[in-house]
Amino acid sequence: MHLLMEFTQDSQEELIKYRIEQAKEAILEVEILIEKNLLKIAINRIYYGMFYILLALALKNRFKTSKHNQLIGWFNKEFVKP
Repeated sequence: MHLLMEFTQDSQEELIKYRIEQAKEAILEVEILIEKNLLKIAINRIYYGMFYILLALALKNRFKTSKHNQLIGWFNKEFVKP
């Protein structure tokens, strides 16, 4: 678990915006992939869209990680279980 301390408020907000944009781009890619019947790749992009938006949520809540399992564990602990 890494608490977000090294970022200034402005740089943290910029990183949150960047992660949200990554998520939006991944979802737009999914639409194209589905139209082309590239479903396995579409599933991958859906996963990453969710991963990027969870990274933004984690940053907003002052939790920082790049590890998928840590992020999922944090999300479950903070949002699913309560």
